[in-house]
Amino acid sequence: MVKRRLIQTLSLLLYNADIVNFKTGSVSKSPLKNGCVPGLNCYSCPGAVASCPLGALQNAIAEGRLPFLAVGILLLFAVTLGRTVCGFLCPFGLVQELLYKIPSRKLPKSAFTRRLTLLKYVLLAILVIGLPLTLFLVRGYGAPFFCELVCPAGTLEAGIPLVLADTALRGAAGGLFLWKLGILVALMALSVFCFRVFCRFLCPLGAFYGLFNRWALFGLKIRETACTHCGKCVKNCRMDILAVNDRECVHCGKCIGECPGRALGRSFFKERI
Repeated sequence: MVKRRLIQTLSLLLYNADIVNFKTGSVSKSPLKNGCVPGLNCYSCPGAVASCPLGALQNAIAEGRLPFLAVGILLLFAVTLGRTVCGFLCPFGLVQELLYKIPSRKLPKSAFTRRLTLLKYVLLAILVIGLPLTLFLVRGYGAPFFCELVCPAGTLEAGIPLVLADTALRGAAGGLFLWKLGILVALMALSVFCFRVFCRFLCPLGAFYGLFNRWALFGLKIRETACTHCGKCVKNCRMDILAVNDRECVHCGKCIGECPGRALGRSFFKERI
């Protein structure tokens, strides 16, 4: 867990290494923004040195460009890491996990929460792909709807720092900013009681990686000869998995320590499930 937390923290710092912009209230003009980081990290964050893959995909669709770069980068991370990105390389995932450490009565996972995980796939289909593409076909230009209307990472990393640093932006902030601020506050409050609530139910990037999770090269390896099929790996997981390496598994490794037969470990070219 300590190593994973260190990787999460380093990812947050590396994604937002252009720290001088937090003081000036400007957006980084790093040349690396032609590429994308693997995790959710807003392009407009003052310190962001590269683009968010989800935002890059939406913008390309909204502008009628074939999103070769965004899709290529997404596919690269998806087929190599799957949702390991969520468990290790997503700054907003780290924020939620730290909030979950606050002592409180935790909400258990259930068959209902497993069904609720499908919502992020709906958001991926509608807000990230469907609406931007439809509007472009109808009027010649679309909009990155998920980024503009929902994304709490963008509000936390970009909206709030820029509004605090820029007097003009503070005066211009209106209903949309308050709407997104409300979403962020609600999700952060829920994160105290519900493990990674945004990742589990609302994140389209996690949904995309989840589609490839079963076949990704890196993940959790199961040694069948040592597995007792006790089910503790699934029972003790805080995500809504039905099996190790399924679409909701973020490869955090908690199950490795829970396994009485020591049948689990991280590996490239993992065994299929």
